[in-house]
Amino acid sequence: MKNQFWAELFLQYERTFYRDNFALIPNLNTFIVRNQIIFYWCFSNSSYFMEHNTAIGVDIGGSHISCAAVDLVSYKVHKDTVTEKQVDNKGSAGEIVGVWAKALSEVMKKVGKDQLKGIGFGMPGPFDYVKGISYIKGVAKYENLYGCNVKNEIAGILGVTEEFPIRFMNDVSSFAVGEALVGKAAKVTRSMAVTLGTGFGSAFIDNRIPIVDGPEVPKLGCVYHLPYKDNIADDYFSTRWFLGSYKKLTGKQLSGVKEIADLYDTDKTVRDLFTEFGNNLGSFLAPWLIRFRAEIVVVGGNISHAYNLFGDIFENSLRKEGCSCKVALSELKEDAAFLGAAYLLDNEFWKAVQHALPLM
Repeated sequence: MKNQFWAELFLQYERTFYRDNFALIPNLNTFIVRNQIIFYWCFSNSSYFMEHNTAIGVDIGGSHISCAAVDLVSYKVHKDTVTEKQVDNKGSAGEIVGVWAKALSEVMKKVGKDQLKGIGFGMPGPFDYVKGISYIKGVAKYENLYGCNVKNEIAGILGVTEEFPIRFMNDVSSFAVGEALVGKAAKVTRSMAVTLGTGFGSAFIDNRIPIVDGPEVPKLGCVYHLPYKDNIADDYFSTRWFLGSYKKLTGKQLSGVKEIADLYDTDKTVRDLFTEFGNNLGSFLAPWLIRFRAEIVVVGGNISHAYNLFGDIFENSLRKEGCSCKVALSELKEDAAFLGAAYLLDNEFWKAVQHALPLM
């Protein structure tokens, strides 16, 4: 109401000024009042004269949402806005989207809706990244979102207009773009990022843009689905490989890779598993790193927390395969996902990534 008042008053005096004072020396009092109104209106609407340089970056995990405000000029994550909430990934579409919207609304309250350029999601697939529709099916998470227009649902709950940008990109691609912006891949042109965790995520980046087609990358621009040994790569470079292999060899069921890693010093079986994992990862990735001419591969994901147990073996395996690509552990971690997702609100990047989005 305050802004509307000053705007209307400004227009009223603007009309009066030009109607009644079209002279070389206008009425001084009218002139002063007019400029006072202009000043107060500009002050009340300072954001009108400044480009909005803040966006919310969102990382959708298998059972949680994390989001934060990001400065699109400095590429800094506003740490005081980081918000995380657990999500029942088997809940109804309404329940899942409701939790996501609640997390976003908390960030928006801290930043101010009027200061936001938009929201960018790093979202696992299958997903229509252009229209914002989930097609996740056949996995034990978010299946009830199948066919849901997440974009429209989120916009409706948050109460934003159709013009307010809500954009989507693959979650690993978001992580990779963030690393290319200000992370370990920031000083090179061509990079690959892999995330080792519940699944085997990957993305190829050229000049900050995800590459998803062409002769240098696999179909979809990722490697999880490629044949490897008696199945696909995702079965060998993820948490379930560690858990399944350890149980097969010892008969013991453990809860996660951290629990297995804790046994490294006392259990030869664990040491052998990490050696096998490192060797396999190097021999599998090397041909693609060479083909893409990647200058660096950035490693993230929960399994990367145990990198000291397999990193040297992995890097030696790359060298044996003739791959001279550098290797780096992500230091940004989840911040890379926030940055890459928020970067969807950069207009030039948004234009450049249009070709890739439908193919992810």
